Amino acid sequence: MKKEDIIRSVKDTGVVAVVRAESPEAAKKVSEACIKGGIKAIEITFTVPGAADIVKSLAAEYKGTDIMIGAGTVLDPETARIAILAGASYIVSPCLNSDTVKLCNRYSVLCMPGAMTVKEVVECMEAGADIIKIFPGELFGPAIIKAIKGPLPYACLMPTGGVTVENAGEWIKAGAVAVGAGGSLTAGAKTGDYGSVIRIASELVETVRKARN
Repeated sequence: MKKEDIIRSVKDTGVVAVVRAESPEAAKKVSEACIKGGIKAIEITFTVPGAADIVKSLAAEYKGTDIMIGAGTVLDPETARIAILAGASYIVSPCLNSDTVKLCNRYSVLCMPGAMTVKEVVECMEAGADIIKIFPGELFGPAIIKAIKGPLPYACLMPTGGVTVENAGEWIKAGAVAVGAGGSLTAGAKTGDYGSVIRIASELVETVRKARN
């Protein structure tokens, strides 16, 4: 998919699954459970062992479908380039690294750097970010989205950290274009309960849909 189509798809589904795991096998199982639950955007964090290989495997498996495999916890352009060559459709960072955004724009890849303040959001926008990750979301709650969009109504914001089925709708109503869900979504995987991951993924997608309607 082209960058514009990926941005549109992320916004349409409204949920990005943040996958952290202790092994490549677990990461793939979590990813597959999220996809079964209806989430189309899967973020493989580079804290997972062998993250680039996981991205490459999943990108190849879902090539030609509407499933988007991205890379998260990308701290520098070197890691971003590795992820892009492995097939990542988008790059997510916990904070702004201007060189990473520049590299993503060079290769027309969706880039989502992180920000905590209005100043940081403006810096992300000036650097050329497509969507800005508000992180860590649990420190602020949904009110920060409304507060930022007061002076910056055109900012595309996606909270990550502390997003749950219970509050996902509030984030969307506050003006978020999507939400990133990690621990609350994938917690069951630690005990092998991938069924709960499927269920929560489905509930998150439905909660976002209802909030928009």
